[in-house]
Amino acid sequence: MGEVAPEVFFARTGRNRQRFDENYRLVAGCIPYRLKLVQDKVRDGLLSRLEVLMISSPNRHDLIFPKGGWENDETLGEAACREALEEAGVRGIINESILGEWKFRSKSRQNSCSLEGTCKGYMFALEVTEELQYWPEQGNHERRWVCVSEAWKLCRYDWMREALAACIKVLSDRIIFSNDNLVEPSNYYFVKTTTTEQAIDSFC
Repeated sequence: MGEVAPEVFFARTGRNRQRFDENYRLVAGCIPYRLKLVQDKVRDGLLSRLEVLMISSPNRHDLIFPKGGWENDETLGEAACREALEEAGVRGIINESILGEWKFRSKSRQNSCSLEGTCKGYMFALEVTEELQYWPEQGNHERRWVCVSEAWKLCRYDWMREALAACIKVLSDRIIFSNDNLVEPSNYYFVKTTTTEQAIDSFC
């Protein structure tokens, strides 16, 4: 049998569809995660099994979570999963509960005092079910699985650590769900509804 051609995707470019809230550019992103398989799930708790996916940032040495502009022809969840696909080459099950809202400056405007270049970002937790061999922004982003404690140290900004902490809180009270809870609104992701009852006090 001959080789099967890789599935081809293209990253969206330009900002003609970009959403804004007054002076804030609206951004959607996610923390892709997976749970390592272990024999004793009781003894090996969530934090020892949890790994998150971070990606390299162009022209910088730090690692970040996938995120990008929320456009006017997609929902917030769709935007977050599109960015995960474009930047990190992963698909998965997104938790529809937003981890939080954060305001931060774009990389090019870090030292600016004006509101121009300020973003309002929304982050989600994304359980990775598929890693693509090829993805649209593969030339700009390398991906790396890291444990929670390493991810915490690698987070360059406070908002990233806060998002990671929120992700851990959500996952700390995972519930069993059936296929009836899943909806497939696009090629990017599934949606899962969960609730959180208890937060983790320490995770490093």
